[in-house]
Amino acid sequence: MADHPLSPLPGAREARDPARAIKRGPSRVPPEVVAANQRERLFDAVVHTVAEKGYANATVSDICRAAGVTRPAFYALFAGKDDALIATYRHGTDLLLHLMESAYRAEPAWRDGARAALRVLLQVLAELPAFATTAVVEIDAAGPLARAERAQLLRRFDRFFSEAPSTSDLPMPEELVETVVGGIYATIYRYVAAGRVEQLPALLPTLAYFTLVPFVGREEAASELTIPTTDDPSGCQLL
Repeated sequence: MADHPLSPLPGAREARDPARAIKRGPSRVPPEVVAANQRERLFDAVVHTVAEKGYANATVSDICRAAGVTRPAFYALFAGKDDALIATYRHGTDLLLHLMESAYRAEPAWRDGARAALRVLLQVLAELPAFATTAVVEIDAAGPLARAERAQLLRRFDRFFSEAPSTSDLPMPEELVETVVGGIYATIYRYVAAGRVEQLPALLPTLAYFTLVPFVGREEAASELTIPTTDDPSGCQLL
């Protein structure tokens, strides 16, 4: 997956891929390059190890072994297992939000942008099941700091609603966006926890309807649930 657009996301590559090894030779590799390489490999190792063993059972030694990195090198980068998971989570979700925002900004209308961002979210998680398991389910097991990081992430989804229209002259409830985002997250969590990650893209019509209806009304949002009549490969149907 060296040239795959998702390669930078944690879990998209094998940490011990020989192509990622620091090449030995007469010229000394700068320490900052070595550290960056080790950090990236540890991000991938954290995701794969935690997804396989569960956060509670994964150890620093497991992560180091998966990354091909020594324990001293690990502790030069992270304070411990919790710190490594939170750093991995923050790095991965930053990249995911960037992909979503790019898709959102590429569309001229808010409705189309919201659907495009949601499509990216579902497709990325489906393509990277280890990342999905770690970032959606196992983050709960990492204690209050990790859960606070997740809460902060969910608040960052507000950016996709700042240009949303209103169906009335009355002000929208402050909790509306939080409720919509929480509902989407709960649905994704249920699928990932049940091992149904590959089915996430099929949720697009339902989740798009749920996202849009408070802002454009039921009649307009209902078109998200119809089966597309064209051969547009980007279309999805309700299963």
